[in-house]
Amino acid sequence: MDPFQSTNEVPTTVSPELTADVPTTPAVPVEEKTNWKQLLFDLVETLALAVLLYFGINAVSARVRVDGYSMVPTLQDGEYVLVSKLSYTIGEPQHGDIIVFKYPGEPPQDLIKRIVGLPGDSVQVRNMTVFVNGQVLSEPYIAASPAYQGEWQVPEGFLFVLGDNRNDSSDSHSWGLLPMENVIGKAVLIYWPPPDWKAISHYEIVVAEPQ
Repeated sequence: MDPFQSTNEVPTTVSPELTADVPTTPAVPVEEKTNWKQLLFDLVETLALAVLLYFGINAVSARVRVDGYSMVPTLQDGEYVLVSKLSYTIGEPQHGDIIVFKYPGEPPQDLIKRIVGLPGDSVQVRNMTVFVNGQVLSEPYIAASPAYQGEWQVPEGFLFVLGDNRNDSSDSHSWGLLPMENVIGKAVLIYWPPPDWKAISHYEIVVAEPQ
């Protein structure tokens, strides 16, 4: 054979008749199975996180509803207030602070008032004016001047508190001094109803040093 002679190769083909009877395997869709164990784990994890957040938030704050008119005009009946429990863990009560506390008498209830006297202070109410350590208080936040009178010495471990609505408030002038251990925290924010949303103003009451 001539080595330079070209060879016409016929490409190999497969007859359709030979493949017609070849069985084919239909595609089987992959069935997605719900992983119930994973779903249950996610559910438990979510619930545990919600419980942790709930107790965590309650450990540092409280939410109270203002019932009555003893703090008018500063706080109105029906408003909801956010209370910081950490304020007096990292700091000390100050004159003018608005606080929430457990009423030391009966029945058990939470009250909200303003601090007027700190340990060591002498508080006197006369001539419709409040004096602390002999100094007249400037109180632009009250509804009216007090119509009662009296004198109190605040010992260590106690506070003297008054409502801003002086003549319509159950407070230290009527039931006595407040043990500091009864304090829940400092009121910081009105959060309901939405139109009343605002930070609570704590007037800095400047008083003379106890004598």
